[in-house]
Amino acid sequence: MQLEIRDLGREEFAAAFALQERLVEERKSGAISDTLVLVEHPPVYTLGRNADPANIVQSPEEIAARGIALVRTTRGGQVTYHGPGQIVGYPIIDLAQHGKGVLWYVEQLERVLIETLRHFGIESEAGRKDRGVWIGNDKIAALGVRVTRHITMHGFALNVCVNLNDYSGIVPCGIRDRGVTSLNSFIPDITIDKVKPVLIESFRTVFGYEEHNG
Repeated sequence: MQLEIRDLGREEFAAAFALQERLVEERKSGAISDTLVLVEHPPVYTLGRNADPANIVQSPEEIAARGIALVRTTRGGQVTYHGPGQIVGYPIIDLAQHGKGVLWYVEQLERVLIETLRHFGIESEAGRKDRGVWIGNDKIAALGVRVTRHITMHGFALNVCVNLNDYSGIVPCGIRDRGVTSLNSFIPDITIDKVKPVLIESFRTVFGYEEHNG
C-alpha cells in the first residue's frame, strides 16, 4: 500500500479543514491514495461535535485577547488546543483497504505516537479509559477522529515544544483530574523538525505502508 505525505507547514485550522474535506472526497472516489496531512496550526481551541461548552473556562473575549481562535468542528471528542510547537496529523485513509475498523485505527494511531516517543527515549502508554497517549498522569498526544464511508479524517496532535500555558483556557478533552505535557519538558532542545521524520516513519511502519522511494 502507498502513503502520500502532505506537509502544510504552518496553516490556519479552517484552511486545513477544507483541504481535509476535499481529500476525503478524492479518497472516496479513488482519485488519491491514503494520505497523511501534517500541519502546525496557529493557536486555536477546537470543539468536537458533542463537546460541552462548560469545558471552555475563559470567556470568548479573554480567549480572543490571548490571540487564540475558537471553532467547532466535526470530529469526536471534547475541546482541545492546537498551536505552534505541536504536530497535528490528519490521516485520510481507507479503512476498508486495510480490512479493519475504527477501534483498530485508533489503537494504531496510539501505537504510532508511542513508538515515535520511544525513539527519543520517552516511555508512554495508551489511555484505557481516556484515549490518547499519556506519560504518567499527563497527556502528551490527543486523538479525535471521524470516519465516513470507511474514510478517516481529523486525527492526532502531538505536543513537541508547545506552550502549555495556552491550555489554561480550557479543560483539555474534558478531563479535569489529569494534566497535559510536552516533549520538550523531557528533552529541552527538541524541535518539530527533529520529530516529524520519526513520526512519518513510525506511521508507515505501524500501518504497513511501503517504504517511500525518492
